[in-house]
Amino acid sequence: MKTHGELLRRRFESGILVLDGATGTELERHGLVTSIPLWSAAGLFECPELVEQIHRNYAAAGADIVIANTFRTNARTLEAAGMLESGAELNACAVWLARQAVSSEGVLVAGSVGPVADCYCPELTPEEVILEEEHAQMAEWLQAAGADLLWIETIGTVREARAAAAAAYGRGLPFAISFILAENGTLLGGEPLEAAVAAVEKFRPLAIGLNCIPPRGLTALLPELRQLTRRPVAAYGHINNPTPIRGWSYSQAVSPAEYGDYARQWLDLGASIVGGCCGTTPEHIAAVRAVVSACGAAT
Repeated sequence: MKTHGELLRRRFESGILVLDGATGTELERHGLVTSIPLWSAAGLFECPELVEQIHRNYAAAGADIVIANTFRTNARTLEAAGMLESGAELNACAVWLARQAVSSEGVLVAGSVGPVADCYCPELTPEEVILEEEHAQMAEWLQAAGADLLWIETIGTVREARAAAAAAYGRGLPFAISFILAENGTLLGGEPLEAAVAAVEKFRPLAIGLNCIPPRGLTALLPELRQLTRRPVAAYGHINNPTPIRGWSYSQAVSPAEYGDYARQWLDLGASIVGGCCGTTPEHIAAVRAVVSACGAAT
């Protein structure tokens, strides 16, 4: 009998998957006032019903993978908010809300794993021994919560990529990992993408991706990732930010229809997992699903 990880690997390698879209900016769009350090994690105790509804909306839009609201439920964030003792409970709540929202048994629930510090400030990334400890804690919480896989995302340094991947692998947890790049194609921390891919390959990720990048830039940078790995490639962009994110000279306001056009380009460039990052909505994911469905009909 095949293990859960083997079944997931076969699914990731057998066709195109649609990832869901943003949770944090959706919470803000629906009126939640967010602030650092908790940001989107505040929704878990301030408006859990809204968190569940956002997941439900993405599943209805056609997402094959719904990512639980755990991007900012790691130990460092919760300690800064005076809530470290609630770590296991909050992560369990996040995964449960996502699971409740998924009506189809075929939809996967992933646990989001973000950088332990700040995704846009790679200089705050601690030493690897600390990263190993904190990512191991996050992996433990998400494993206990029952996530189908870990979705390690917005990673901007090689040492954090290595530590996060090792934590998942060490607990036998299937995982995907996605990097945030600067406009020049390096990781946001300045290291080459090639070094990051090499650092995680030995841990056998289900997929390797790029995220939190303006769609036009993602389209330009995706071919290098496709050349660096034989694993399934994920692509999901950052849109509708009024100012450029760090490392970029521009931002993009992108309608659902335009986002669907970008998704088609990413598929043509070799991606097999497409979805949305900050600023995307269920309407953007519905447009992605329409593109993916059209690709399936064409074949």
